[in-house]
Amino acid sequence: MSGPSLTLNDFLSRFQMLQPANARMSGNKRQAAVLVPIVRRPQPGLLLTQRSSLLRKHPGQVAFPGGAVDSTDASLIAAALREAHEEVAIPPDSVEIIGILPPVDSVTGFQVTPVVGIIPANLPYHASEDEVSAVFEMPLMEALSLGRYHPLDIHRRGNAHRVWLSWYQHYFVWGMTAGIIRELALQIGVEP
Repeated sequence: MSGPSLTLNDFLSRFQMLQPANARMSGNKRQAAVLVPIVRRPQPGLLLTQRSSLLRKHPGQVAFPGGAVDSTDASLIAAALREAHEEVAIPPDSVEIIGILPPVDSVTGFQVTPVVGIIPANLPYHASEDEVSAVFEMPLMEALSLGRYHPLDIHRRGNAHRVWLSWYQHYFVWGMTAGIIRELALQIGVEP
C-alpha cells in the first residue's frame, strides 16, 4: 500500500506547539486535562480509549485519557499524566510532553486542555475496568485526515454548536475527542 505517510519527525516538525508553560489554569471554570498520546512508531499511532458504558458522564464514548484537575495536581499537565496513569497505566515518566492545544469547553462545564505527548510503542496498557472498556490505536496519518470529520450543527438552549463526527473501525469518534483530533490536524497542516 503506497500513498502519503507521516513520520514522527514530520509530525514534530509541523506541530505548532503552545509551550507547556502556557498551560495555565483558569479560575473561571472547572479545569480538566486530557493526554493526546502519540505512539512512537515509524508510522506513529494515536492512542484512544472507549469509556465504560457504566460511567455516569459520556458512557461508551471514545475519548483521550484524562479528567478533572484535583487539588494534588501541580498543573494541567500533571492532571493529564495522572489521569492517563489511572485510566490506562501509562507511566507519567514515559511521556515526552511536546505541547498543548487550545483549551475547549465541554458540555459538562469544564475547560479541557489537551496535552500532547509522545509515548513509547511497547507500553503495556492496563485499562481501569471502572473507567475504560477498550484501548485502541489509530494510525496518526489516518486520524489527522481532515476529510474524515463531518460537521453536525446542534442547537442547544438557543445556541448553535458544531460537533464533529467520524468512524474508525467499529468506533464512533465524535464530539470533543473528534474536535481535538481535528484541531491537531489543523495545527500541523496535514492535507485531507
